[in-house]
Amino acid sequence: MKRLKPEKLHVQFAPGTEPADPVMPRCYTLTHSDTTGDLYLTIGPGHNREQISDWHTRLLRDEVVAEWQEGANGPALHVHCHVSGRLSVGPAGWRNAIFRRELPLVLEAFRFGDRRLFEAHPGLDRATILVHFHATQSRYNRVESWGAPADYR
Repeated sequence: MKRLKPEKLHVQFAPGTEPADPVMPRCYTLTHSDTTGDLYLTIGPGHNREQISDWHTRLLRDEVVAEWQEGANGPALHVHCHVSGRLSVGPAGWRNAIFRRELPLVLEAFRFGDRRLFEAHPGLDRATILVHFHATQSRYNRVESWGAPADYR
């Protein structure tokens, strides 16, 4: 896979979260700079609301958030993308295409940025990734399986 440039990924652990524990609650908040291409990943017990509250991010709604949840078959990583609805820039089809194009990079950033967690809990590499595309249009509002974290090493 290797689209990620590790030097462009800036990872921060929020209070209450260490590089290897806990598995749950564990959330990811990923934003980026259009100017530099840098990615900013916060890993914590909840989403980093401050990271996604500035006017630019609120307008573009191009952040990706995720969290580990216990499911019937064990832990699963639930990833959320805001395709349309409320205030967002661009038509849903265009935004959907961008999220789909960039999701492999996003998932690689989650896997690389939280690699100590996967080293400590190797079973998580086989967990299901469920991507929730949130949209007001039914054709874009869907949940899809995007493989497992090991697919994005």
